[in-house]
Amino acid sequence: MDLVEVSPMAKPPVCKIMDYGRFKYLEKKKQNEAKKKQVVVQLKEVKLRPRTEEHDYDVKVRKIREFLAESNKARVTVTFRGREMSHRELGQKVLQRVIEDMKDVAVIEAAPRMEGRQMFMILAPNPKMLQAQRDRARAAEAKGAAAAAGAASPAPQAAAQPAAAPRPETPAEAPRPPAVEQQ
Repeated sequence: MDLVEVSPMAKPPVCKIMDYGRFKYLEKKKQNEAKKKQVVVQLKEVKLRPRTEEHDYDVKVRKIREFLAESNKARVTVTFRGREMSHRELGQKVLQRVIEDMKDVAVIEAAPRMEGRQMFMILAPNPKMLQAQRDRARAAEAKGAAAAAGAASPAPQAAAQPAAAPRPETPAEAPRPPAVEQQ
């Protein structure tokens, strides 16, 4: 047995007589459990061009919404090639349009800026949207639990229903005689 200082920050510090190896093992286990519950936010990227067509743009915006719904950040990049560099305002318009389409689910974490031949911005999920999403998930979970509790006694309901009458056969469903092979 060892004298182990359990919480050094308390006034006065708390000490216990215990097995130090076991104490270290339990502390490591607690840290691993905390790590499992931790949410890791990833940065996902969506690339656009100044002349991206309407349908392609819609697909990319839908993908950005998915990333934000998963609590990830989204980096929206507009890549310029060749003479497109002289028309940076087209890329600015594309990013502004993305901002308008995402204003209900995202907040701008990094404003649009130019870096080399790319213009990019970073969007983060809107905290209000994430909270509403969590509330819907909890409500659905509670509803599912209530439905599971209500479905515990299905036998009385099955007995109350009358047996189905046999359906008459149509000519297409009538049994056919076995085919006879001819020699």
